[in-house]
Amino acid sequence: MGDAFIRHIELLGYEKRFFPSQHYVYMFLVKWNDLSEKLVYRRFTEIYEFHKALKEMFPIESGDINIENRIIPHLPAPKWFDGQRSTQNRQGTLAEYCYMLVNLPHKISRCLHVVNFFKVRPDDMNPVTDSQIKKPEVFLLPTDAKKNATDITGPIVLQTYRAIADYEKSSTSEMALKAGDMVDVVEKSESGWWFCQLKNKRGWVPAAYLEPMDGPDESEEQDPNYAGEQYVVQKSYTAMEDDELSLKEGDTIEVIHKLLDGWWVIRKDETTGYYPSMYLQKAGEANTSVKSELRNRRAPPRRSTIRNAKSIHKQSRKQISQETYRRNSKKYIQSQRNLKKNFQNKANVIIEKNEREENKAQPAVPPRPSKDLILNRCTESTRRKIL
Repeated sequence: MGDAFIRHIELLGYEKRFFPSQHYVYMFLVKWNDLSEKLVYRRFTEIYEFHKALKEMFPIESGDINIENRIIPHLPAPKWFDGQRSTQNRQGTLAEYCYMLVNLPHKISRCLHVVNFFKVRPDDMNPVTDSQIKKPEVFLLPTDAKKNATDITGPIVLQTYRAIADYEKSSTSEMALKAGDMVDVVEKSESGWWFCQLKNKRGWVPAAYLEPMDGPDESEEQDPNYAGEQYVVQKSYTAMEDDELSLKEGDTIEVIHKLLDGWWVIRKDETTGYYPSMYLQKAGEANTSVKSELRNRRAPPRRSTIRNAKSIHKQSRKQISQETYRRNSKKYIQSQRNLKKNFQNKANVIIEKNEREENKAQPAVPPRPSKDLILNRCTESTRRKIL
């Protein structure tokens, strides 16, 4: 796998925080080359310091040597005091800056300085807050304000989902829900924990508690891949339901179906079952501090365990049974074995044929006839040649 780089950065809005003192942070949705989408928060002073360092790294492209060569976009310096009005008014400039930044030559847009600045930090996942002080206020960028150059790349529109049951949060980073609440989904993590926005509240919510408005099926889910992808178990888990698997840290398995609720269907030898995706890591992929921190959280609940779930859709969501997974998985494994066996048989036939041809006796050269035999049996012209 190549180095990570950013495909798109979208400014979602800004947040007014009151801890440890009142300040503003911008919310960015960063889309990476591995198709993951991460939410990060940055103060404008941080962004400006990043911008100044980028100009120093590329003096030609920043116009320091010749102003005509400048391709790095401009960014105004922060004011002595950044209030809500200046924070709000700066959003258009900042959105355009991010669009131009990602579209710079790769030596700039994919350099470590850019990549590291927009990587997820621990405080992006768990912002420092104080329950005794006012909760942060979130101001999302209006939809009509996004009609700028970023539309060329297809900016992300936040999807609205509905809560199917009450959910009580178990940590400060989560968000409680009531059945029927309409939330905007900012980030969909493969772990099955989605970062959501509800009015001025925000936090992580189990995807199993949310349903799309247009239908019970999730169109974003991939189809089963019975060939499987190799993953390594990073954290042990003991099955709580009959259709789950118990595995130990270090086990190697194959993922055959990635589901949005964070419970993937995996195959161990010829056995299939559900396992929390947050405890798995793709074989050969490097470990990161973010992934390690994520595994310290509990696995999200499964929809089958939610009591009093009330959907607005008449039909329930289509699900593949474990029996179907097992049957198709065994069928695939058997077809691969047959294919391998047929290939081996053909190879053996070719080898045997070659060996037989090599072992065939070469025709013997007949002995030269004697002089008397030639004189007695050959023609006059032949006899004259030996006389």
